[in-house]
Amino acid sequence: MIEVNGLTGGEAFLRVLSGMGVERVFASPGSEWSPVWEALAKPDESMPVYLSSRHEEIALAMASGYAKATGKLPGVMIHTTVGALHGSMALRGALHEQVPMVVFTGESIAFGEDDGPDPGGQWMRFLSDVGGPARLVDRCVKWSFGVNDKNILVSTIQRACQMAMSSPRGPVFVSLPMEYLFDKVTREAPLKVSMPTMPSPDPEGIAELAGLLRTARNPVIVSENAGKNTVIVERMVELAELLNAPVVETRSSGYFNFPRDHDLHGGFEPGDYMAGADVVCLIGATQPWHPASAAIAQGAKVVALDEEPLHMNLPYWGVQVDLSIAGELEASLGALVERLGKDGVDGAAAVERRAKLREQGAARRAAWAEHAQSLESKEPMDTDWVMYQLNQVLPEDVYLVEETITHRMALHQYLDRVKPGNFFSGCIGGLGTGLGTALGVKAAEPDRPVVLIIGDGSFNYNPGIAGFGFAQEFRMPILIVLMNNHGYKSMKRGVPAYYPDGWAVRTNQFVGTSIAPAPDYPAIARAFDGFGERVQNPAEVKGALERGLQAAREGRLALVDLWLEPVND
Repeated sequence: MIEVNGLTGGEAFLRVLSGMGVERVFASPGSEWSPVWEALAKPDESMPVYLSSRHEEIALAMASGYAKATGKLPGVMIHTTVGALHGSMALRGALHEQVPMVVFTGESIAFGEDDGPDPGGQWMRFLSDVGGPARLVDRCVKWSFGVNDKNILVSTIQRACQMAMSSPRGPVFVSLPMEYLFDKVTREAPLKVSMPTMPSPDPEGIAELAGLLRTARNPVIVSENAGKNTVIVERMVELAELLNAPVVETRSSGYFNFPRDHDLHGGFEPGDYMAGADVVCLIGATQPWHPASAAIAQGAKVVALDEEPLHMNLPYWGVQVDLSIAGELEASLGALVERLGKDGVDGAAAVERRAKLREQGAARRAAWAEHAQSLESKEPMDTDWVMYQLNQVLPEDVYLVEETITHRMALHQYLDRVKPGNFFSGCIGGLGTGLGTALGVKAAEPDRPVVLIIGDGSFNYNPGIAGFGFAQEFRMPILIVLMNNHGYKSMKRGVPAYYPDGWAVRTNQFVGTSIAPAPDYPAIARAFDGFGERVQNPAEVKGALERGLQAAREGRLALVDLWLEPVND
């Protein structure tokens, strides 16, 4: 039983979160949180650890990184309407990535007109909007609600935690009137509140899928976001080895879904396999190919396994699926592997297929390595060379976070030393959450090395000063590998594709693509007692990365600024 009767709303808030399993609260300061800060000042080891950052997007991205790294539910406290708007992009990302978090803002509902503490005149004009913060962000979260009676304060907090962890997981948003945080709670929390269990797969659907795979001549597995934990990856390996089928990831993979050096890893181009596939198994794959209506082999069957295979948050999905199975992936894959193991799989064709895939995979990886090595003297430096060098120096226990766009394929191709379960994407359409995601992973694993790979375009969207300040204040050093091509390459790519004979191509004038002159990014790290180094010579890449890793091991934020071929050269 969570005892809250007689506590202030602020005290009850923290005690209920702790009782619901929330161990970390990531925050950005807001003037409505005085009752909570007063409660945190009391010596009480049972309260969640409070980690305050200097920007809402950092706080929310940290919660995302922490949840991805631990599987646990984080709490977040941000500043009313204005903070909710600052953080809405990170909330949207968590919604699309199905990352659980329970997010709270404060608001005023009495505006100083009752007998309690006066919140101040700013709530009359500058901080309030019709409908409150819950209305402003309701399209960016699973559920959004402004508590409208003090008697439901406690039960609403508990319910929000449950909904965040229910399938499909995601961010839940609650606005707490500060008048209720000051007031006394007069009711106890419900006696028993449990977290929801994840949905089990339909046995009939699993049996039907097993039948399709058992007789398939050329099955192919496609995945993007299945690898949320190592057990799922282990089940993927078991499935692939039973079938001797390739597992193909996409360039947008948010996790490492399959060991990159495994015989059956099929690379990152699912489209290359579609002409010959007779059963295509989409496991945690939102965008397996583009366009969604792209043709597969005539008569081929497409099956989707996911917690929410219909992707209801997307306005258009469009992939034609013959069999859709909803369920938690660990359970779904476990049931499928068990069924196939009992019934058996046609062996002769599968063994021949594996030998061919082994040969193709080895040739593919050798070609990538040969290409990267051919760039060792190229100036300005090439992305492939940098990623190849980074792979040589990464520690075995590293956690890797990326927020890149044009460098992502090279990252997937070359960083095969990173283990499944240790990679997290910090990019979901909008930019600006990579730094916070990496810091959230560091908060989850403070004794492990954390490396963030980020483009200079992405870096400029991040609240860098706030993130660096958090790393310094809480001694959470990470290494930032800045892929600096002095511009937005993805913006430039579209213009010649759409207008190959247009003015931009003829005059070499590409508007909206430049980040120049390049600022002294390493100096920003040094301003926070960190390590910073700029690299322009390809021969110096490895040494600079090793120095950055060593600085992080010694407790200092590190940034290595790698100058690549400029976008507009």
